[in-house]
Amino acid sequence: MTPAERSMRARIAAHVLHSRHDSRKLTAPARAAALARFAREVDPDGVLPEDERRRRAAHARKAYFTGLALKSAAARRKGAA
Repeated sequence: MTPAERSMRARIAAHVLHSRHDSRKLTAPARAAALARFAREVDPDGVLPEDERRRRAAHARKAYFTGLALKSAAARRKGAA
């Protein structure tokens, strides 16, 4: 099987999965784990109040994904050159 055929089979499987199940429920554990990671990052000792921990974790998450976007833009720019 070629890489293109494998990719197409994987896409079919993903579409079937999401046609049969609620996508939000499928990804809920992963989203919770990701948010917990950022909460641990900003408050490793667990001393902050919950609302402050959530606020800081949200900013840590935004900083992480903005950094990924910056790296992606640099890679696209390099590929275009």
